[in-house]
Amino acid sequence: MRITLLRIRQNNDFTLGVECQRYLACILRLRPVFIRAARVLPSMPPLFQSVSSALGLGVLPFHVRPFTTMSTISLQRRITAEFLGTTFLVATVIGSGIMAESLAGGNVALALLANTLATGAILVALIFTFGGISGAHFNPAVTVADALEHGMPWHEVPAYITAQCSGGLTGAAVAHLMFGLPLFSLSRHARSGGAQVFSEFVATFGLLAVIWGCSRVRANSVPFAVGAYITAAYWFTLSTSFANPAVTIARAVSDTFAGIRPVDVPLFVAAQMCGAIAATVLIRWLIPSLPETAEDILLPHESNNQMKTYLFACVHNAGRSQMAAALFNLYADRSGCLAISAGTDPADHVHPQVVQVMHEIGVDLSSAKPQLLTHDLAKTASVLVTMGCGEACPFVPNLRTLDWSLPDPKGQSLEAVRAIRDEIHDRVKGLIRSGCAECCKAAIV
Repeated sequence: MRITLLRIRQNNDFTLGVECQRYLACILRLRPVFIRAARVLPSMPPLFQSVSSALGLGVLPFHVRPFTTMSTISLQRRITAEFLGTTFLVATVIGSGIMAESLAGGNVALALLANTLATGAILVALIFTFGGISGAHFNPAVTVADALEHGMPWHEVPAYITAQCSGGLTGAAVAHLMFGLPLFSLSRHARSGGAQVFSEFVATFGLLAVIWGCSRVRANSVPFAVGAYITAAYWFTLSTSFANPAVTIARAVSDTFAGIRPVDVPLFVAAQMCGAIAATVLIRWLIPSLPETAEDILLPHESNNQMKTYLFACVHNAGRSQMAAALFNLYADRSGCLAISAGTDPADHVHPQVVQVMHEIGVDLSSAKPQLLTHDLAKTASVLVTMGCGEACPFVPNLRTLDWSLPDPKGQSLEAVRAIRDEIHDRVKGLIRSGCAECCKAAIV
């Protein structure tokens, strides 16, 4: 069952100022009413604005939007969604190519335009349709990138890719049946040469860059962004932007407008996978504030990955939270639990005293980079541990939150910072014993 909750945002920053607190207090008193109303009303902001007017508060200085929390979806259902989505995607690519070629009267540009528009449109529709179930990858390159960023466990990757490739082949058969063609026929459409292969690298690199960039700013914009990018990439790449190994394989068994010779497939697939990995690595470096784990690459969805994420948060993410996350990860079994850290006003680097005292116990924080604490990052956590960020910390309904009162190590002597480190160490071990002992057995002894 989907439970509609509310989150409050001010100018894309979930830090509520003192002025907003007066409004927040009034709204929280009415929260049960709003939650019930959210089940039947398609849009929450007008409701809040009318309530604020009735209360004499004027226009609220922040936006409210609904989001959903879904129960865990089984792997079988998720791979079924991937199979169906890829089936419809390939059926559209091949089917629209057949239709366009038959109606364009030999005008290749017009046929390509029709094929382009159909593909871009179906991508938007399919991502919205299946995104909440499986994440709407429909693409082995996207699945591998998601696993690289810990968005899904690696043991689920083969199932996803198998579903995508089999869905692609099914989509090709469906398109052929609709147009009265043989079920499968090897394509004779040559797509060879270095320029074509490089085009696939560029096309897939750009696709993953768009996905990663948009999913971390506004996830609901990703379907439109992906559809728009593929529509454009059809025209600025020589290969017409396959950018998908499963679709590439399926198009090899279609001797139609959209086909590709089987002999050309391996280099296309290799270029696509390289482009996806390169984009993922570059975007991680380019946007260091991205969360360490990326659970929702296209649209928010659930998996069977039972990873527990502990988020340690302070103001500058340059001392207390960095030490806590590093100490937690010393004991953590990364297959079961993980610690990350962030700050409401991140510094440029970790405090030198903190780097030195952690180096004394064999932990290197010299290359650690403070990152911004956002509401989206807090949503990925199983437990949020705050250390002095106070009201600036985001509020996430149903998220277990702890507050550790610890002095800020900034500007303090090495002896004082060592004492802070040791206290954090004791608290981290206590936290592990109480909530994560099964995946951090070393901390129990």
